[in-house]
Amino acid sequence: MIVSRSPAPEPPQTMSDPAELLAAYLDFYRDAVLRKLEGLSPPQLRTSVLPSGWTPLELLKHLGHVERRWLCWGFAGEPVREPWGDDGPDGRWHVADGESAEEVTAFFLEQCRRSREIVAAARLSDVASGSGRFTPPAVRPTLGRILFHLLQEYARHAGQLDVARELIDGSVGE
Repeated sequence: MIVSRSPAPEPPQTMSDPAELLAAYLDFYRDAVLRKLEGLSPPQLRTSVLPSGWTPLELLKHLGHVERRWLCWGFAGEPVREPWGDDGPDGRWHVADGESAEEVTAFFLEQCRRSREIVAAARLSDVASGSGRFTPPAVRPTLGRILFHLLQEYARHAGQLDVARELIDGSVGE
């Protein structure tokens, strides 16, 4: 059975400021990822349906760490414990048996909240901190470059979740 899910509306076409557009589209994709996970049972969240082996819950944890690595640690230069905490011992995304879906979701939401604060306090042309992820001699990207990277990463992973969700229960949609 195929079930279609209604997407949240994209940012308004009247929005033209690049900083507002990037922030609004990131929120659009953050919401899309959460929508694609709605209604999945705990076993469905922890079971891979793809040859690559990742699970929907692992992808959500990965995106929380992506936010943290690029904006908290990378752009703001904040000290971050375990910036690669989404990687397991084999280098693949990992959610420990003791981590609940609620904990992973709360981590993701907290990282998104913190990212919004960082973005709201800066300009697209601001350059990432020289500490944290981008210590010299690393190239220090601008906030605009980082947000474009995050946007493409979310779009790619949301598409991957489209496929996984259709394989899990037939749900399709944006």
